This record gives sequence, structure tokens and C-alpha cells, in this order.
Amino acid sequence: MRSRYAILVAGGKGRRMGGNVPKQFIMWQGRPVLMHTIDRFALLSNPVKVIVVLPADEHDYWRELAREFAFNTPHDLAVGGEERYHSVANGLELVPSDSIVAIHDGVRPLVSLNLIELCFNEAENYGSAIPVVSIKDSLRRVDPTSGVSTAVARDEYRAVQTPQTFLSTRIKELYRQPWLPEFTDDATVFELGGNAIHLVEGDASNIKLTTPEDLALADVLYKTSGKGVG
Repeated sequence: MRSRYAILVAGGKGRRMGGNVPKQFIMWQGRPVLMHTIDRFALLSNPVKVIVVLPADEHDYWRELAREFAFNTPHDLAVGGEERYHSVANGLELVPSDSIVAIHDGVRPLVSLNLIELCFNEAENYGSAIPVVSIKDSLRRVDPTSGVSTAVARDEYRAVQTPQTFLSTRIKELYRQPWLPEFTDDATVFELGGNAIHLVEGDASNIKLTTPEDLALADVLYKTSGKGVG
């Protein structure tokens, strides 16, 4: 089995949350959100080395939080970049070749252990593993020029989650190229590099905490699942 790494990207400013605290540091269930997310990977039976990517000017603040909350879960720090793409690239510099790396949003603290394990296993077999969930709402496409909308078949679409997981040798190589606006996530970088994307079934509870409404939903999911999910 290849060694396993997880890059937790935590560079958000939390503007949609309101207030001045970056969303990865918002208090949730008694601790900053990011601590919950790190601990999800620490709970796996197969060891995972965690790399947290934060803006350089937030490293000292994070260390202060770790001392305040006696947070001792092992992890390394990497410096965030101008775009998410550059942050992931910096994290990948700490990941050796011929390993498996999961790239995860630092503000998805409810990711299940089962989903993380599935992504690692499937990436080992297929080179990549991208969790997705079906769309429940009806969809319409709006033409950006005319504003005219048309219905689209929702069963042809999926919402993409993280952790997006890859064999590290190839994804490291691709993250050395210049950034392009088309790089909306890690799967896009991998796909535009000529690689097939392997989809796996995601988890509806694996939400990204972006707005106050997300925090309220996360509270419900946390309480109904015990202590985290999976």
C-alpha cells in the first residue's frame, strides 16, 4: 500500500459568513472548524499524514489556537498562495512521489471516514477518485449574454465534493504548470492534463461551511450522526 497524505486547503476569508474571522477558524461545536476537519483524517485506521495550507499571515494565529485548545493532532503547515491552485501546489511540495494524496476543503468537517477511505482505495486502483452527489433540484442554464434560460436534465449532472484524491506523481507534475482560469478544482487540473476522472459516490452530509445557514445545517448533521459521520 502506498503512503497516504491529505492536503487540507484552508485559505478562505469567510466573507459570506459575515464577520471578520476566516471561516476555517470559526467556532463550531466547541472548537475551530479546521480542528474538526483535521481530526477526521486522524481517525482513519490506516495512517494519513496531514498537511494544512494556510495564508502565511495566519500561521502564528493558528499555532496560538492550537495551544489554546490543546490541539495536538500531528500535521504540517504549508503557505497558501494567490489562488487555491497555488495553495494546493505548495501543499503538494510536501508530498512525495508514488504516494496517494487527498485534497480536501478545510471547511468540510463532516466528511465521513468511509468516504475518505473509499477515495484512497479507488485512487489506488484508478489513479483518481472524485466524490460526487446527485442533484436534487431542477436545473436551468442561463445564457450569459442574452439571459435566456433553458431547462437541462439534472440526471446528467453531479455536484462535486472533496476529498479529491490522486496518485501523487501525476498530480504533482500537473500542478507545476502555470495557473489557468479553467482550473476550478483539482479534478479539472487532472482532467485537462489528459487524465480520466474516476467518480465515486459522495455523501450528502459532506457539506462545505460557507454561510451561516451551512453552520446551522452542520449542527443538525453533527447531532444526528453522533460525533461526526462514518
